[in-house]
Formats: sequence, structure tokens, C-alpha cells
Amino acid sequence: MSDNSDHGSKAQRSLIVSQRRENSLTRDQMIAARKPEEVAAPEAVSGCRGGDGDKAAKTPIEDTAAPLRDVWYYATPGFRLRRGRMLAKVMLGEPILIGRDAEDRIFALRDLCPHRGMRLSAGRFDGREVECCYHGWRFDCGGRCTRIPSLVPGQAFRPDRIHVRTYPVQEVQGNIWIFFGENPAEAPQIPLIDGFGRCSPNLVESVIFSAAIDHAVVGLMDPAHGPFVHRAWWWRSRRSIHRKAKSFVPSPFGFTMSRHAPSNNSRAYRLLGGAPQTEIVFRLPSVRVEHIRAGRHVVSNLTAITPIDGRMTEINHCIYWTSRWLGPLKPFVRHYVRAFLHQDREIMERQQKGLCFNPPLTLIDDADTQAKWYYRLKREYRRARAEGRAFENPVDTRILEWRS
Repeated sequence: MSDNSDHGSKAQRSLIVSQRRENSLTRDQMIAARKPEEVAAPEAVSGCRGGDGDKAAKTPIEDTAAPLRDVWYYATPGFRLRRGRMLAKVMLGEPILIGRDAEDRIFALRDLCPHRGMRLSAGRFDGREVECCYHGWRFDCGGRCTRIPSLVPGQAFRPDRIHVRTYPVQEVQGNIWIFFGENPAEAPQIPLIDGFGRCSPNLVESVIFSAAIDHAVVGLMDPAHGPFVHRAWWWRSRRSIHRKAKSFVPSPFGFTMSRHAPSNNSRAYRLLGGAPQTEIVFRLPSVRVEHIRAGRHVVSNLTAITPIDGRMTEINHCIYWTSRWLGPLKPFVRHYVRAFLHQDREIMERQQKGLCFNPPLTLIDDADTQAKWYYRLKREYRRARAEGRAFENPVDTRILEWRS
């Protein structure tokens, strides 16, 4: 009885240890799932091809899911920043102050006072200098400290030895972009919308998604979700699904869906009249430009996704058009765009309830090939920068087919 009892105790202890290990693994998985930046490289998950999935799985976490840094990110439409005003943002997890000085020049500073960490955007801006609301330290638009009120005459400390970090910033076609890195000259250029010169967008809509940058970008380029997520009388229905074939070619830091006639089940295009032709370009880090030509009129949609932090992204959708008759319809166009973006936001929020369990993801050919290309582009860009060599576009010319 003693031997059997001892054997039973050992077996019970073994079972308890095994259960503890299993529970510990579950907790670790759940912790990882709550940190989108720690999810394994999507190219390494089930169903993804590419030949180097094992290598991707062994790549350090920060080299896969983290957003690219040596690139330009969309910050805000220019009209939201008037002369002599400043605007606070969080981009890539960093507090940013964007301002427009009295001479209409834009600048971007780290939105933290180096004295005690107060947000500079909580202070005053007179069009020339930003004053911290806590102790009155003042900084010019180049980030140099110009005044510390608490200093008394004769003290040797020089305020101009203190600087706030600045960021390269540009305003292009009515949009403000900020660069996170060291050498903007080697990065993908800020996109220019053909045919609109220095014009600003006719309409801008911004929405915050509860999703990490990779999931937001993949959702942006996903061609198969439309009939299920964007069902509406003015767009598509589930019954309108049919086979499609689109030609793709590599383009600078991305790929292009070659110019083609829009699908018959895309009813919104019919409003343009004529025989519309559309071309769609994706470029790193997270920019999509759709250029639609219908006779002598042009409509272009610029969609840019900017990571706020590891869990949230901001989507900015800008529309340019040449047709005068679209002006009076602007309230209706805005309603349509807002509804479209909010449908995407809602499905993303639902997706997060599944992603929190850190499941393996399956990307298929051909409907998910654009998503695969995105991950490969991102990985190649990061490797090229780290190795100090030219970027080699991993996208090949292909015809993709899917049903949507």
C-alpha cells in the first residue's frame, strides 16, 4: 500500500507540474497577444509562402511587427494648422508638436519640455516661440531654448545649450508629413497626386482604428472583404460577388494595380460618368493612392495610415477632384466616405477580439498576395537600411485572381 500510495503521489505531482506548465504557457501567450508589436512575423505563419518562413520566425521581434522608422508618415491636413497655432499628436509612440509660425512655415518638435517633462503643447505659442506652461521656458521653432525665467543675472548657465528634438517636416499638396529617421533623402518620397499640382484635397476624413499598423495596412489592401463589410445599396452586396483578374507590377517601394475599368459591382464609380479607368498604387510605409480618370475629369484618393502606438493607428483619407459638380455633392461624398471608413473600423475592432488570443494566421493566394507583398517589402526595406545597400523590390509582375 505504501509503494502504491507513493507512486500515486508522484503521478499526481507530475500531473500538477504538467498542468502548471500548460497554464504558464497560456499566460505567456496571452501576454504576448496583448502586445501587437510582439506577434511573430506574418510571413512565418501557417499558409504563407516565400521560402524563408523559418528565417522570418527567428527574426528579432522588433524587426517584424514594429513600424518602419526611416520613412515619412502622414501627420495632418494642412488646413487644421492655422498660422500661429500648434497641434499635438502622438505618432509612433512619440509625442509630437506641429506648429505653423507667423511666416507660415511649419515645424515639428518633440512635445516634451526637457526641464520637467511637461507637454509643450499645453503652453503658449506667439508665432515665434513656444512657452512651457510650467516654468516659462521658451523654445524657438528650431527647438533651441531661448529663455529660462528662473535664471538670475550673473549665473553662468546658458539656455541655448538646451535643445528639444526636431523632426523633418514637409507640407505637400495640402498635407503635412513628418519623417522619423536620419536621412530623408534615401527614403520613399512623399507621394504626389498626378494632375493636381499644388492643390489641397477637396475632402479629408480621419478615423482612429484599434489595430496595430500591420493589421490596418493589410485591411487597407484586402480585396475580398468588400461585399461582406461594405454592403450598401450605393456600393456592393453579397450577391454581387464575381471573379476578378487584375494585373500588378512592381513600382518604387511598392506595387501598382495597372490601370483598368472598375468592377461592375462598384456602383459609386458610375457617378463619375463616362468610362472610368482606375490605377491603384501602394507604397511603403502605408500609403495607397487610387487615380480614377473618367473622360476629362480626375478623382484621386490618397489613404495614409500612421501608427499612433503599438495598438492604435490613424487613417487619413484625402480626396482630390477636378469636376466642379462634385463640389455641391461634398456633404453626400463625406457621408459616404465616413460610412465606409467606419465600417472598416468596426470590423477591425471585432477582429481584435480574436487577435488577442494570438492565433496563427493564414494568408492564401491570390486574394492575400498583396498582404504577403507588404510584409516582404517591409522586411526588405528594413534589411536594406541595416546593411547600407539599395532597396530591391521583392514584388514580381503578376496577374492575381479572386472573387469579390
